[in-house]
Amino acid sequence: MVIIGGGVIGLAIARALARRGLRDVTVIERADFGREASWAAGGILAPQVEADAADELFQLAHASRDLYHEFAGELRSESGIDVELDTTGTLYVTFTEEQETGLGRRYRWQQSEGLEVEWLTREDVRAAEPCLSQDVRCALRFPNDFQVENRRLVEALLLSNRNSGIFLIDHCAANEISVAGGRVVGVETSRGFIGSKCVVLAAGAWSSMLDPAGILQVEPVRGQMLCFQNEPQMARHVIYGPRGYLIPRRDGRLLAGSTSEQAGFDKRVTEEGVARINAMAREITPRIVTLSLIDTWAGFRPRAQDDLPVLGRSAEVEGLWYATGHYRNGILLAPITAQLMAEAITSGRVPALIAPFSPDRFRVLVLRA
Repeated sequence: MVIIGGGVIGLAIARALARRGLRDVTVIERADFGREASWAAGGILAPQVEADAADELFQLAHASRDLYHEFAGELRSESGIDVELDTTGTLYVTFTEEQETGLGRRYRWQQSEGLEVEWLTREDVRAAEPCLSQDVRCALRFPNDFQVENRRLVEALLLSNRNSGIFLIDHCAANEISVAGGRVVGVETSRGFIGSKCVVLAAGAWSSMLDPAGILQVEPVRGQMLCFQNEPQMARHVIYGPRGYLIPRRDGRLLAGSTSEQAGFDKRVTEEGVARINAMAREITPRIVTLSLIDTWAGFRPRAQDDLPVLGRSAEVEGLWYATGHYRNGILLAPITAQLMAEAITSGRVPALIAPFSPDRFRVLVLRA
């Protein structure tokens, strides 16, 4: 088996397959493993914070978040790396009456679904995070929405796969998935042909370029991030506002993000993007101006045409599987994607949780067109 794409999705699937006894797996990555969307992410694991309905994506994300305690613990045992799963919780703060009304609706539906969520008054939330602006009106606290250090997650998955005997090839670009007689026969790469009857396309924002069935329309959406020196620690929770979020890290950094831009594969950090994120961060806490900006970066979120992940078997090409289009939720969805894709590949049965994200939904659109 060949997995195209060495981000957290591809690496997590390889690990899950190895745990099911399938170790004849090769993961190829066009550059360095995990250095695209997985490295640029914020590592927020928060299905509840922005959700206004218990739709199919919410169910998938909620299930994946709930796997993270076990996932992080197993990775530590396998790799010796602590992925810094931080369970302090997440706040969503508001500044206007209209925002407060919207937050009230979110609070009521989540309570009605039996989800853990707390309403905090202005006094409550400023007691929890004294750094917050005086303009804060109220907040929701999500005690089960938390964060992971995504770069340490990449390192842990890499080492876990190496220890499991997975064959990892970096700086190996996939040029074409070779198909003969309607089935996969291998992958043409920058380092030669790799024969395989099964290929998992997990190439993130590059996936459409390699799809032999021609059904994918996954585009890169640029997200810029800022990183501040945050010592002594200014905030404890992940803090969302209406225009962005702040993420405190254990090592004294504070991440602020993010933009969402149609910029093709242009990974530049722009003055406009920096200004926008700074303005968002100042809205949440004016004290951000006292912190030193120590780093900036950008990454490409892989967005499918309906904003939903693409998970499952190709109906057009035998032996082709998709695991892409995770958009803003790649880190969050990694454990459940890996578990369910490995189950589907090894058993041939499609788990109910990923059925709504089948690539077949695009096949219908192509046939209609």
